[in-house]
Amino acid sequence: MPCSEFSFHVPSLEELAGVLQKGLQDNFAEVQVSVVDCPDLTKEPFTFPVNGICGKTRIAEVGGVPYLLPLVNQKKVYDLNKIAKEIKLPGAFILGAGAGPFQTLGFNSEFMPVIQTESEHRPPVNGSYFARVNPEDGGCLLEKYSEKYHDFGCALLANLFASEGQAGKVIEVKAKRRTGQLNFVTCMRQTLEKHYGDKPVGMGGTFVIQKGKVKSHIMPAEFSSCPLNSDEEMNKWLHFYEMKAPLVCLPVFVSRDPTLPPVPTDYKRKAARLFLPGRGQINLKEELSSKPGTVAQAYNLGTLGG
Repeated sequence: MPCSEFSFHVPSLEELAGVLQKGLQDNFAEVQVSVVDCPDLTKEPFTFPVNGICGKTRIAEVGGVPYLLPLVNQKKVYDLNKIAKEIKLPGAFILGAGAGPFQTLGFNSEFMPVIQTESEHRPPVNGSYFARVNPEDGGCLLEKYSEKYHDFGCALLANLFASEGQAGKVIEVKAKRRTGQLNFVTCMRQTLEKHYGDKPVGMGGTFVIQKGKVKSHIMPAEFSSCPLNSDEEMNKWLHFYEMKAPLVCLPVFVSRDPTLPPVPTDYKRKAARLFLPGRGQINLKEELSSKPGTVAQAYNLGTLGG
């Protein structure tokens, strides 16, 4: 598997907290951003297989949207234990979002990886979930992967945040009552893009939606047999649901694609359109410089853990 490496700009946690505080205030009525000790993620509501998200942090963009759209490429399947080795962090704790392993499930789905990958001294632990369209009533069905399956696969595309799973300092973001048009993750990403410009900054971790509702989508069980060449065609194919809190979310995002050269001011708006909002994480379109199928690895992330 080809693997390309890129470095992120890594501001201090204190600087980043200040940037996010200012940016989120334009979109939420109450905002509090601070640097804190990472909570014990083995406890409720997270119940992850590790205590924290710190230690040698990095982001991996695996596969890409061109493997799903306009038509699926079913040859593109991956193993998260192998991905951990590709990014030079065997035994990594990995979380994020992507497409479910249809090669095991037998159908298409959304995938929420929560995995302690294998190492020489420790067996892997799979705490992942997958969401699919309920074949009986068309509703949203969320299931724990390891209750039925025992592999560590994913497929087509995945946005992953990897670390040693250690305790340490992280950024805590609290936001209440959205006043603007942007969702929580998009607001953070655009805040970083506006402040840091051509210096790419990446973030990953977890947060809890404690109250309210979220509109999200799930891909159908069957891949589209007709090419999906526009956002309108894609939205007609997807199933949208209103999901009630509490919800544990696994965001992974970058402020700008690190594979692109610095963008002249007149073209920044056009370049921003290469990002697909609405998945809860960033998926990069075919136009980006890094070719789909590579593991685009970013070292020295540091924004949610040292």
